[in-house]
Amino acid sequence: MTDLYDDDGQPVEAGEEQKSKVYAVMPLRNTVLFPQQVIPIYIGREKSLKLINDLDKSTKHIVVVAQEDGSIEDPTPEDLYSFGTLAVVLKVFDMPDNSKSAIVQGVERVKLLNFVGDEPYYSAAVETVGENVYPEDLEIDALANNLRKIFGDLIKVAPNLTEEHSGMLSNIQKPARLTDRAISLLTVSNSEKQQVLEELDVKKRLERTNSIINREIQRIKLGEEIQSEVHDEIAKSQREYYLREQMKAIRKELGEDEGTVELKELEERIKKARMSEEAEKVATKELDRLGKIPTQSPEYSVARTYIEWLADLPWSSATEDTVDIKGAKKVLDEDHYGLNRIKERILEYLAVRGLKQKHDPDGVVRGPILCFAGPPGVGKTSLGKSIARSMGREFIRISLGGVRDEAEIRGHRRTYIGALPGRIIQSLKKAGTNNPVFMLDEIDKLGMDFRGDPSSALLEVLDPEQNYSFSDHYLEVPFDLSNVMFIATANYRDPIPPALKDRMEILEFSGYIEDEKVKIAQRHLVPKQIKENGLTDKDVSLDVTGIKELIRSYTREAGVRNLEREIANVFRKVARNKMEDEEGKIKVTKKKVNSYLGAPRFYSDLSERTTKPGIVTGLAWTAAGGDILFIEASQMRGKGQLTLTGQLGDVMKESATAALSYVRSHTKDLGVKDDFHKETDIHIHVPAGSIPKDGPSAGVSMLTALVSLLTNNRVKDHLAMTGEITLRGNVLPIGGVKEKVTAAHRSGIKTIILPDHNRKDMEEIPDHIKKDLEIHFAKDMLDVIKVALPQIKAKKAKKAPAKKTKTS
Repeated sequence: MTDLYDDDGQPVEAGEEQKSKVYAVMPLRNTVLFPQQVIPIYIGREKSLKLINDLDKSTKHIVVVAQEDGSIEDPTPEDLYSFGTLAVVLKVFDMPDNSKSAIVQGVERVKLLNFVGDEPYYSAAVETVGENVYPEDLEIDALANNLRKIFGDLIKVAPNLTEEHSGMLSNIQKPARLTDRAISLLTVSNSEKQQVLEELDVKKRLERTNSIINREIQRIKLGEEIQSEVHDEIAKSQREYYLREQMKAIRKELGEDEGTVELKELEERIKKARMSEEAEKVATKELDRLGKIPTQSPEYSVARTYIEWLADLPWSSATEDTVDIKGAKKVLDEDHYGLNRIKERILEYLAVRGLKQKHDPDGVVRGPILCFAGPPGVGKTSLGKSIARSMGREFIRISLGGVRDEAEIRGHRRTYIGALPGRIIQSLKKAGTNNPVFMLDEIDKLGMDFRGDPSSALLEVLDPEQNYSFSDHYLEVPFDLSNVMFIATANYRDPIPPALKDRMEILEFSGYIEDEKVKIAQRHLVPKQIKENGLTDKDVSLDVTGIKELIRSYTREAGVRNLEREIANVFRKVARNKMEDEEGKIKVTKKKVNSYLGAPRFYSDLSERTTKPGIVTGLAWTAAGGDILFIEASQMRGKGQLTLTGQLGDVMKESATAALSYVRSHTKDLGVKDDFHKETDIHIHVPAGSIPKDGPSAGVSMLTALVSLLTNNRVKDHLAMTGEITLRGNVLPIGGVKEKVTAAHRSGIKTIILPDHNRKDMEEIPDHIKKDLEIHFAKDMLDVIKVALPQIKAKKAKKAPAKKTKTS
C-alpha cells in the first residue's frame, strides 16, 4: 500500500490534516471511493481535465464525490452527495484521445461544507469527519468476525471474487477499515456504497455491510437457481424433441407415422357417421386436403377440427319414439297437473307418428314446432322435459334470453380464428341423436344489434318446409332438422316477430286456479320441499287449509314459484323447531302458517270496496294471467266536466267518454236526471295508480259505475264484469276470458257478466270453476244493468230478456 505524505514530503497519518480546508472537487460518475482504497479513474470532462492540469504537484490532494445520478454530464453542486473522500493523486497518464487517466488513493472521509468556486472547476470547503470508536467491544469483534466469514461465503458464489480478496480482508484488524475494504469489493449500487461511506458509527457500518453481503449472496444464489431451472427446461425440451423425432423415424419405417394414423382414424369415423351423401363428399375432400398439409401448420388443426365436427354429428343416430300412448300419458300426468290441452297435443303427435310408421315404416313424420306462451312459473320449461321423457327422446335446452348475435344460431364461418358451429348444431352433437326434444327458452327475449338478428336466423330452423336442409355457416353442408321436436317458450307473444310467430303452433298457458295450485302443491311442491329441508313425512305435514292460506294470503301469481318459496319458508321454520325442541310430528294448519309467516300480505277487500254506489269490479288480463280491478266514480257540483285518473291509456279514456255519452242519451231509460251534466262534475278513478292500464274491456264496468253513481244504487255484491261498449250500448267481445274468469274465481267473485259473443270461450274454462260461478251473457248495456243494478227498472224496447246461464 502507498504511504501518505504531507506538504513537506514527510509521512503522515490519516486524520492529521486540518479540520477545515478548501480543496478542488472532482465528481465521479459511477464510483464511490473509500479511505485507503486505490482506484484508477478516467478523466474526460473539461472541468476535470483542468483540475488535473492545475493540480499542486507538491500535495496532489483533491476531494472526490460521487454523483447522485451518473448520467448527468455537467453536474451542479446539488447533483453531488454531501459526503466524499479526501484523496491523493498518485499518478496521471495521458490517453491517445487527449483525455487522461489517474490513479488515486482515498485518505479519509470528508463532509462538504460549502462550495466556494465553480470555475474553472468546483472547489469547496470541507471538514474531516471522525468515527465513533468502541474500545475492546465484544459486539464489534463479533460483527467483524461474521463479516469475514460471510465474505468467505460470498467468494464461493461470486464470480468476480477470489481467495486472494479473502486473504486481504483477514489481514485488516481495524473494523472501520474492514468494512470499507469489504464494501469496495462488492458490485452493489453506488447509493448503497454511499450509505456506508456516510455512516460514521462503526457498529452500524458493520451491521449495514453484513446485511448487504448477505443479500448479495442470496441474489447470486437465486440467479444461479433460475439459470439452472432454465437450463434444465431447455435440456428437457431438447430431449423430448429428439425422442419425438426418433419416434417419427421408427413409425415411418413401420409405415405408421403420426399423420397416417390420424388420417386413418378420421376416415373410419367418417364412414361410421353415415353422413348424407353431400356431407360425406365434403368430408372426404377435406380429408384428402388434410393429408397434404404439414402437421405443424396451423391450417392442419383447423381442417382436422372441421372433419371431427362433421364426423361427430348424429347424422343417422336417432332414438325410437314411444308408441305406448297410455304410458306417455301417465308420464305427463305424473310430472304436471292440469295442462290438458298441451298434453292432448303431444299424445296426438305420438298417435299420428305411430300410425304412419305402422302403414309406411319409411315415411317421415315432421316434428311439431310448438310455442308455450304464458306467465312465469306455470311449468313451460319443465313440461318440455316431461314431453321428452314421455316420448323416450333426449332433451336439450338453450336459453335465447339476451342473445343478439346471429352467429349464436348459425355459427361463424371457418375463415375466423376459433370459429365454431352455432348453438343448434352444438346442442345436437351434445345430445347424440338427430330427433331430440329441443327447447328454445325465452324466445320472446331475443335481441338484435349490428351483429345481426337471431330471430331471422331462427326462421329457417323453425320452418318445417325448410329445416330439412338447415345450413350452418361453419359446416356449410345441409343438416336435417325435420326430426327434431322444437318447443319454444315465451312470456309475451307481442315481442315475437310475426314471421317467426307464424311458423309456430302457439299453445297458451293460463294461470293456475286455486284448486290446481292445491293439487300441484300436494303432489309436487310439498314432497320436494320436505326432502330439500331435511325433513320426512314423519316429521311434518301440510294440510289443505294451510296450503290454501299460503295461496290466498301470501302469494298473488299465475304460477307456483312463489308458492313453492313460501312452502320452503314454512318448512325451514319447522326444521328449526325440530332441532331446538325435538317435537313429534308437526301438522301445519292455517293457524300455524299465520304464526310462522306473520301477518297476511294479501287480502280480499272485495266486500269493503263495493259497499257504496259508483264502485264496480272489473276484470283485466295481465301478464301474470288475470286480475280484478275496481272502477270508482264520484260526483260533485260543477259544469259537466269528466276527469279520468289512474294512469289510463287512450283507449280506456275513450271508453269512459263513450260510457258518459250513452248515459246522457238514455237518461229516461236509466232513471237519471236529464240535466245532471249541467251542474255535476264526474271523476272516474281506477286504483293502483302507479300501474299503467289500457284496453277497451273496461267500457261495461265504467258505464255501470256511472249509472250506479247517478242513481245512487249499489252494484250487486260479489259481481264482476268485462266487455267493450259502443255508443249504441252494444256489448262487444273481448279476449282473455279464461284468465279473467280464473282471476274472478280466485278473488271470491260469485257472479260474472260477459259479452254474448264470448259464449264460445266457456269451453276453455274448467268445469269446477263454472260450477262455482253464475255467468250471465249480455248483448247490450240494458242486459248488464238488469243483472248488476236490479233496483233500476230499465226500459228495453223489443229486446229479449238477458240471457242467464247457471252452470252446475
